[in-house]
Parts: sequence; C-alpha cells; structure tokens
Amino acid sequence: MFRKVGRLAFASFLSLSIFIIGAGAQDVLTWQDCIKEAQKNHPDLISAEEGVKQSEAAKKITASTLFPQVNSNVGAATAKTTSDTSTKTTDTYTYGVTATQLLFDAAKTANDVKAASENIQAARHSYRFTSSFVRFRLRTAFINLLKAQELLNITEQIKKIRRDNLILIALRYESGLEHKGALLTAEANVAQAEFEVTQAKRALEVAQKELTKEMGRIQFAPMRVEGAFEVNDTSSEKPDFKDFVEKNPSLGRSVARRNAASFGVKAAQANFFPTLSAQAGANKTSSRWLPENDQWNAALSLSFPLFEGWLKSAELAGARSVFNQARADERSTKDGVVLALEQAWAALQDAAENVDVQKKFLTASEERSKIAESQYSLGMIQFDNWTIIEDDLVRAKKAFLDAQAGAMLAEAEWIQAKGEVLEYAQ
Repeated sequence: MFRKVGRLAFASFLSLSIFIIGAGAQDVLTWQDCIKEAQKNHPDLISAEEGVKQSEAAKKITASTLFPQVNSNVGAATAKTTSDTSTKTTDTYTYGVTATQLLFDAAKTANDVKAASENIQAARHSYRFTSSFVRFRLRTAFINLLKAQELLNITEQIKKIRRDNLILIALRYESGLEHKGALLTAEANVAQAEFEVTQAKRALEVAQKELTKEMGRIQFAPMRVEGAFEVNDTSSEKPDFKDFVEKNPSLGRSVARRNAASFGVKAAQANFFPTLSAQAGANKTSSRWLPENDQWNAALSLSFPLFEGWLKSAELAGARSVFNQARADERSTKDGVVLALEQAWAALQDAAENVDVQKKFLTASEERSKIAESQYSLGMIQFDNWTIIEDDLVRAKKAFLDAQAGAMLAEAEWIQAKGEVLEYAQ
C-alpha cells in the first residue's frame, strides 16, 4: 500500500511537470494579437469588403449611362453579283466613330445612381455588422480558450487534492482508523479527477481550434492565450440606448436599403416618360483601303413607351413593394436592436454580480476545506463529513470559473448589441 501511495504522488508530480513543459512551448497570444490576425485573415471580413467593392463598381456602371457613349468601328465587306453574262465583285471598306448622349430620361438614371449610392452605404454597414459579429465570435473563442486553460489548471489541482486525500485515507486505512468504503470512495474520486483532466485536455484542443478558425488561420498549431478574467465595459447605471440604436450597423444597413428602395420607386416612375438621346457619327468609306470618302451624321432620338404588356406598371408595383418591405424591415430591425440592448445589458449586470457571489462561496469553501482537512487528520470529523466539504470546494472552484467566463461572454454580447466592430478597444 505504501508503494502504491508513493507511485500516486510521483505520477501526480510527473503529469503536472509535463503539462507545464508542454505549455511553455506553445505560441502565446494576447487579445490584441488575435484581433490583428482576424483583421487580415478572416474570410467573412474579406467577403464583406469585396461586397463593398462590388457595390462601388455597380454605382460606376449605373452612372456611366450619364456620360457620352463613344464607339469606333472598322469594317470590310465583299459583295459578289452574278448575271448571265458576267460576275461582278464589289469591295467596301469603312471606319469611323459614333457617339450617343442621353439628354433626358425623367431622372431615371439619376435616381438609379442615388439608389446605387445607398447600396454602397448598405454594403459598408454590412461590413461593420460582419466585423461586429466576427468580434463576438473571436472574443467568444478567446474566452473559451482562456477558460479551458484555467479549467485544466483547476482539474490538475483537484487531481492533486484527490491524490493527497487518497494518500491520507490510505494511511489511516492501513492503521485501522478508516473503513474500506472510505478508501474505495477516495480511489473513485481520483479516477474521476483523472477523467476530468483528460476531458479538460480535449476541451482545450477544441478551444484552440475554435480560436484558430476565428482568427482566419489556415494551419492549426497549439497555442495559449494570455489575459485576465476581467469585465471592463460595464456600468451599474443603465445607459441611454438611443445613441447605440442609431449607430448600430444593422439598423444603418436597413435605413440605407430603405433609401435605395425609395429611389428605386422614383426610377420606376420615370419609365413612363419619354427618353431623349442625341447621336453623332463620322465615317470614311470607299471600295479600297484606306477609305477616302467622308460621311457624317447627327440625329435626335425620342422614345416613348406606348404598350409593353403592362411591363412598366408591374415594375413600378414591384418597386413599391420593395420599398414597403424595406420600411417594415427597418422597423423590425430597430425594435430588435432595442430589445437586444436591453437583454444584453441586463445579462451583463447579472453575470457581473454572480462573479462576486461565487467568489464568496469559493472563499468560504477554501476556508472550510483547510479546517476540515486538519480536523480529519486529527480524527475530529468523520470521512463522510470531510468528503462533502471537499466536494463543495471542487464545485466552488468550477462555479467561480464558470461565473468569470460567463461575465466575459456577457460583456462580449453587450458589445455586439451596441454594434461595436472588431477594433473596439475593450
């Protein structure tokens, strides 16, 4: 039995040493390090940035109609005519330039350009919304890894406590001062503690891979994060949510889409008016190359829709429906933002206060554990009472860690509800 106890103590020391050595070889990242990597590498941010560029290009495409459309042409043709008596071949060569300028379209193109400008704003707000969501996921992954690291430390400590308890109980059992049930319970506690260490190591690897993904890294490598379980972005006084609502990127995107839809209605209404364009061209043509004969032309073109199978009416009805939908979406988004702010702020206050409560429980459990261990070693309390106190200490350690991580996650949700982007300081 004494050899078994010695092996248990040595194994505990060896496992802790291996963990410390392995941890030292890993890449250590701060929160700011994670932000910098995500800014450069996260695919969602890259995709959102490309969305802004596409919207900007779409505006340029739409606005191009307001400028002269100039085209050049070069042509060569051969015509063959056959009669009963002869065959005649005629060659024709030509080159020239033509230009078209839109003069009037009832401001349809101008409204299309304004709608495109609003779509750019919507895309920029979408980028901010994506950045806010990426920040939340990155922060969550960072907290999860920080918690997993601390949980592994706690489970290692618990395993050491369980082994030390087993050593003490084994000595008392060998001396006839403790019953076998106590010894078997202590051995089961050690087995449970060893399982929880193994479980914590697996959870640590999962958390590392989660953070790898949210930073946008392609290759996985073991890592550690460095940080404190602190909540900074909180206040006991309830803030005014009005400014947060107006600056929220999801609401800004909805407003921009509603504005774009309103210009879309005006553009659809312009379809019922005539379109006036001017054309001009200059060409050279002859039967040989280089052409020598000059040609030029100038014209005005007026186009007025008479009947297109109710196409214009359907387009206008569709544009109005899009506007009504965008207006309803804006209202729904605003209501959702207000509710999310209320919920996130309340959850943050609850989580922050819970940390203080769980800290008091942990302090009490640690003090009770010290007293109970001394009392048990002197035979002043029974094993059953002592093990209850030790179990309470284990639960208090885990509950305090859960409360700390929960408060940090609640802070991350509050920051996201405010619409803060990845670069937000906290």
